[in-house]
Amino acid sequence: MATSSSLSFFSSTIFFSKTNSSTTFHSSKHLLCKPKQQQQLSIRSDAATIPILSFEGTEVGSTTLNLKSAPLDTARAVVHRGLITDLRNQRRGTASTLTRAEVRGGGVKPYPQKKTGRARRGSNRTPLRPGGGVVFGPKPKDWSVKINKKEKRLAISTAISSAVENAIVVEEFDDKFDKPKTKEFIELMRRWGLDPKEKSLFLMTEVSDNVVLSSRNIGTLKMLTPRTLNLFDILDSEKLVFTKSAVEFLNERYGNDDNDWEEEEDEQDGSSGGNSLLRKCRVRLHDKEVTGLPEMFQVRAAVLICEEFDNQKQSDHSRWPLCPIPKLK
Repeated sequence: MATSSSLSFFSSTIFFSKTNSSTTFHSSKHLLCKPKQQQQLSIRSDAATIPILSFEGTEVGSTTLNLKSAPLDTARAVVHRGLITDLRNQRRGTASTLTRAEVRGGGVKPYPQKKTGRARRGSNRTPLRPGGGVVFGPKPKDWSVKINKKEKRLAISTAISSAVENAIVVEEFDDKFDKPKTKEFIELMRRWGLDPKEKSLFLMTEVSDNVVLSSRNIGTLKMLTPRTLNLFDILDSEKLVFTKSAVEFLNERYGNDDNDWEEEEDEQDGSSGGNSLLRKCRVRLHDKEVTGLPEMFQVRAAVLICEEFDNQKQSDHSRWPLCPIPKLK
């Protein structure tokens, strides 16, 4: 029997000494390896300077796009997870087929079991016959998967940061089109150095009807707003075009200007979790007395103090007396 070339668990060199690995076997206390310290992967920031082009195609200034990006070790996985989540959530999952038990008919044996010279058959709705049931066919299924909001934001900001080299910023041209004209929009794209045959994405905060009607006949162009911004169109485009207001939106939502994504998520979701409650009540706590407590006790102390302050019915935060931390059992 041929021996396997793969390295088995018991043949690993960690069980043997380096000097005499063939004869010496270490005790169990020497076999325990110290766990590797987990590397802290922090979110990085990539700031890029992009020129601003006027409606005529001349450079009139520059702007900075400063977005949060995933670490280099996990950026590909974060973007992939965000893309797969969007594609799976678009599936309706309504495909359905009938099995041989659900298809109509087939209740009568087509011919006798014997004396016909043919193979025995009990129903005309067998999967082997036309009009019969389907074996292992699709049934209604929920394909949706969940992704954290901060992870989805990080995937979008990472994708935009990776495509900054192919991005341009233009002045607001929402009021430049008096009437719908696709020919004029194509000429505008060429003035900006864009090829109408290449896939391009336009991100605008406000889109007029004339701009929508002028660009909808261009099959390679996607006109998006902050509400319709998605990861698939970003990755599928060869050129990205942002307006000045769109850059301000990206820096505000996906950049480092905001203090913390967690606070914004809690405000949008109305979350009453322990961490958000602790942040809201931090102004009411003794920092010195709470810092040494575990997080679970900190949250409990915050709840008790908030309840006590609510009972006092005082609306002025500055006049609230700082009561001592309750005894925690």
